[in-house]
Amino acid sequence: MMKISRVLFVIALVTLFTACNKPAGELVGVANSVKFKEANPYGMVFIRKGSFMMGANTQSAIFEQQDNVYMATVEAFWMDETEITNNEYKQFVYYVRDSIALTRLVDAGLTDYAIQPKDEDFDEENYRLNWKRKIPWNSKEEEETEALQPMYFPDTKRINTNLLTFRYSWTNYDQAVLSENKFDVARGCYPPNAVSRVDTAWIDENGAIQEATIVRPLRSPKDLLTNKIICVYPDTMVWVRDFQYSYNDPLMQKYFSHDGFLEYPVVGVTWEQAHAFCYWRTNFFQEHTHANAQEYRLPTEAEWEYAARGGRKMAMYPWGGNYARDAKGCFFANFKPYRGAYNDDTGTTTCRVAQYRPNDFGLFDMAGNVAEWTSSAFQPVANTNVHDLNPNYCYMARIDDPDILKKKVVKGGSWKDISYFLQCGVRVYEYQYQSRPYIGFRCVRSYIGD
Repeated sequence: MMKISRVLFVIALVTLFTACNKPAGELVGVANSVKFKEANPYGMVFIRKGSFMMGANTQSAIFEQQDNVYMATVEAFWMDETEITNNEYKQFVYYVRDSIALTRLVDAGLTDYAIQPKDEDFDEENYRLNWKRKIPWNSKEEEETEALQPMYFPDTKRINTNLLTFRYSWTNYDQAVLSENKFDVARGCYPPNAVSRVDTAWIDENGAIQEATIVRPLRSPKDLLTNKIICVYPDTMVWVRDFQYSYNDPLMQKYFSHDGFLEYPVVGVTWEQAHAFCYWRTNFFQEHTHANAQEYRLPTEAEWEYAARGGRKMAMYPWGGNYARDAKGCFFANFKPYRGAYNDDTGTTTCRVAQYRPNDFGLFDMAGNVAEWTSSAFQPVANTNVHDLNPNYCYMARIDDPDILKKKVVKGGSWKDISYFLQCGVRVYEYQYQSRPYIGFRCVRSYIGD
């Protein structure tokens, strides 16, 4: 017993001296040196850093000017295993719907739907919504009914989806890096003539979203903020608008609302809506986990192409081969195999995500099903202007910019495209304010660590 006590005493003594081993008055840092390891984000796949040949493998099918093919390197990141589904996007839509409902209830004087400090008077300007309270959609109470009634279409119990707007803001770093706006670290201020060109948004007296580009003096970081208001509900009319003389009314009416399509990729979403979704997803994650993680965002074109190739430097398709079907004649993706024969690959329009084999990184549907938005701006020969480390041609178009500056790169091909557009290096574009029944998206998150 005495021997055990002596051993424990020695261990405690060693621990004490080890803990106090930092020399006084020396440069030791402000935190303990602990190796950080990021937890795996739910539903995401880790994409290790690496190099690949970026650019189209074959001549353009439409004889456009080709990009240069060159070796590029990207850092590690996380990427959604599949495209964002209707089920996942509905979480965003429901959050917006419920936040509007709770706000209306609080504004009607029902302060139980808000959280406020105890023993203090209710502050109408600064309060937090009480998400633990169930929203009384079917309440018989007059105050609650009157507060929620404006959210419905007149004389119905259907939510007016046009009212589901999401307000958010982000920092325009492209304005901060302008030479004329360079922060003077010696004086602790911006130059006297520094200005910031940003967008702002508001809702007018008719309930319509209005936007404008403003130029204001740059005096503090808040002057770099763009304010945006976005309607978050997908445009379901794309199914009949984009395919006239085609009976797609059932998809228009049910594709996003019916539970039978929950695991199908969300479509009818603009680049701007996808950008807003990423912002919401970041805040939602940080509020519930209090984790200081990188933001969710759309992938750059280089990240998307590298991930699609699955670690193969020159793979033409995500599955690695040069053909769209195997030796048995089975197709590798959901696309348009022959003229008019949409269902020969088992998918007529969109199909459930993860129905085909993943690539070597474990990512599903990097070719076909729906094409995907990237964060990169489109320019016909963008590869000649970008760096070979984390290449990205990025421009955040303003409201008053011409349409040519609002093109975003779209990758992967879709259920309506021939196999050429399924190639990893092929790139097309769409305007950031347009929605299509064949374009969806998935998110990425930068990796922290070695």
